[in-house]
Amino acid sequence: MGLGWLDYLVFFGFVGGVVVFGSSFFRRSRKGASAFTAAEGKMPSWVVGMSIFATFVSSISFLGLPGGAYSGNWNQLVFSFSIPIATWLAAKIFIPLYRGQGSVSAYQYLERRFGYWARCYVGVCYLLTQVARTGSILLLLAIPLHTMFGWDVGTLIVVTGLLTLVFSLLGGIAAVLWTDAVQGIILIVGALACAAVLTFGMPEGPGQLFRIAAEHGKFSLGSFGLSLQEPTFWVVLVYGLFTNLQNYGIDQNYVQRYMTARSTREAVRSTLFGGLLYVPVSLLFVYIGTALFSYYTARPELLPAGVAGDQVFPHFIVHGLPAGLTGLVIASLFAAGMSTVSTSINSAATIVLTDFWRKARGGKGTDRQELRVLYLASFVVGALGIVIGLLMMRVDGVLDAWWKLASIFSGGMLGLFLLALVCRNIPRTAGIAAVSAGLAVIIWMTVSHPVHTYLTIVFGTTAIFLTGLLLTRLLTRRARPAPPGGDRP
Repeated sequence: MGLGWLDYLVFFGFVGGVVVFGSSFFRRSRKGASAFTAAEGKMPSWVVGMSIFATFVSSISFLGLPGGAYSGNWNQLVFSFSIPIATWLAAKIFIPLYRGQGSVSAYQYLERRFGYWARCYVGVCYLLTQVARTGSILLLLAIPLHTMFGWDVGTLIVVTGLLTLVFSLLGGIAAVLWTDAVQGIILIVGALACAAVLTFGMPEGPGQLFRIAAEHGKFSLGSFGLSLQEPTFWVVLVYGLFTNLQNYGIDQNYVQRYMTARSTREAVRSTLFGGLLYVPVSLLFVYIGTALFSYYTARPELLPAGVAGDQVFPHFIVHGLPAGLTGLVIASLFAAGMSTVSTSINSAATIVLTDFWRKARGGKGTDRQELRVLYLASFVVGALGIVIGLLMMRVDGVLDAWWKLASIFSGGMLGLFLLALVCRNIPRTAGIAAVSAGLAVIIWMTVSHPVHTYLTIVFGTTAIFLTGLLLTRLLTRRARPAPPGGDRP
């Protein structure tokens, strides 16, 4: 069917509307650093919740989940099963902790427990991860848009990055949250529309879709075996638990949203809403992938030779949807990427201000000084993300290398936080040794692949926690003064 003028109108209308709408928060963000980074703690809970949801869903989810379900089964859905546990722990432990400390930075807590070295280490790791993430998302968003529109990938990376940077820089966190909320709604509507067209577009009706999928084992959640080298049900479940605990427990992207809510109670409500919303939406995405398999199995003449995996959903969007709806779904895909990039830009700028500039200066500056730092940091992060996206496009293997580096950068963060929560008095040497041991395990697993890649964060986090716990007990026992009368009973 292809793209018509209505599709272009819907798509460009959405993109232009998001940029204008986000930029309209410029005056509110100009009030000071608190307004730029936390919206002065005045955001409605439903907006915060939708923003948390939109932050979790990127263009990778939008295309990767359907593509994985089309090629395989529902194994990837198991990742979502751990989200209720992670959000419950965030509600009980992390949200009260962060809101109680009075800082928009997630990593001030580490400074209190370990010293500034821990806050600096995690802050640097976070910044590197966000730059890598921004570049990756821009590239992975540009590739399907290139397939759909035929536009140059490099041009798409630059234009998308600049448009997102404009409203992120001008509108601050308020613009990010409100545009996230709108984009999240558009994303859900677009996915529902695709699912409906596929379900009722089967030659013999919806029943044929489920019959074909069941015959090919498309509804399987994966193997229930105990192998650690395959993405079994258990491997994906444990990986999801650790990753989601890192997301909802210590990731600045999420912690910053907790601080924008009007109260701790509303922050908890927003987190539960945004986190749990992803579970049925991820189910919707894997269903789309399964529906695509049944649809093109029943109508093979509609799928050109050579189109497979992650390419099938973009092909269906362009050629299988009615006019206007195609533009809406492409806008949904674009929305998923923009919301993720805008979040990374704002949160990274916040860390630059709170964890580095203020520490170097010895305290807060004037509103004008801090806003300049936030604007400059936002621009630099966005620009670096664009550059990384362009480099990934031109060099084979860079995307895989960046994600491996990102796993190394972020791998030590969760273990350090868990250690800080469990141990009361942690010697500095114990903390440093624990992080070093955990990073050694992560690097070794990344290079040698003794188990499935999903388990890298699991073993790395566990190594940091257990090493720190053991060393803390040994060092505190040695430092404890001997009882009167010597060591004899």
